[in-house]
Amino acid sequence: MTVIANRILCLFAGFVLDLLLGDPHGLPHPVRGIGALVGGLEKALLRPQDDGASKRRRGGLLVAAVLVTTGVAALAILTLAYRISRGFGLAAESVLCWQLLSVKGLRTESMKVYRALRAGDTEKARAAVSMIVGRDTDRLDDAGIARAAVETVAENTSDGVVAPLFYMALGGAFLGVLYKAVNTMDSMIGYKNDRYADFGRCAARLDDAANLLPSRIAAALMILTSALCKPNDRYSAKNALRIFRRDRYRHASPNSAQTESVCAGALGLRLAGDAWYFGKKTEKPYIGDDARPIEPEDIRRANRLLYGTAFLMWALCEGVLAVSLCVVPAL
Repeated sequence: MTVIANRILCLFAGFVLDLLLGDPHGLPHPVRGIGALVGGLEKALLRPQDDGASKRRRGGLLVAAVLVTTGVAALAILTLAYRISRGFGLAAESVLCWQLLSVKGLRTESMKVYRALRAGDTEKARAAVSMIVGRDTDRLDDAGIARAAVETVAENTSDGVVAPLFYMALGGAFLGVLYKAVNTMDSMIGYKNDRYADFGRCAARLDDAANLLPSRIAAALMILTSALCKPNDRYSAKNALRIFRRDRYRHASPNSAQTESVCAGALGLRLAGDAWYFGKKTEKPYIGDDARPIEPEDIRRANRLLYGTAFLMWALCEGVLAVSLCVVPAL
């Protein structure tokens, strides 16, 4: 069997496992391992008293160290597994593919916010949303909590689902692990504040480059998903496309507003705006039109867009791999 055939099987198995099991708490997870590595290297390399150039060099060293370490570890695990047997290798790679995806996990965590808001428990909803967003949540009211949850579902549809599928289709679990290393570094040190503006610059720019194409694929598939959803449940593909064209660059990142703008347009919401990070207010432009107040039900609607986009991307990846296998069966 060829490398592409193996990849087709692993992508299928990993996707199904994610839909069924999500991210069970307590199990070893590569992203948590990468996070621990980044945290340890940050303590060793970041010197707040250094000048900007020195911080940038040390930040670049952290990026290189994390990529080499995670790449070597992933390659070693996969090589050893396939040397034992093809079946063992497929199982190991399928588990890695599963752990690199976050379809069910994202839905599970965001729906905790939904249920708390529906129950009228603002403090519980605030605690739940704090687990899935990077901003300060202590100042958020119910509308702000719902908005934060919708935004993170929209943004992570690209970062947590479409981009991993894209890279796993290109290079299997090995390339998927490298992508998650890049994404994890950005989520931990890629902030434009006093502490990380220089030290995290390399990580942030690498993440921007890695997500440039996947984020746009995610936006296109989310627009298609909104067209497949029932219009009487507040979905509008026409408005999703309009807001996407108008607002897709209203973000400091060239990628984050791609899916956020589609979600805002599809649901007729206004997302983004000013937010607090590490105790400081960050001014951000709005995305979408303030056509109606946001409500907890919008979290459920955003999750339907997540699942539809995920299925379309998975089918696209499997289809391209299948065609590749037919065209070049020796690969």
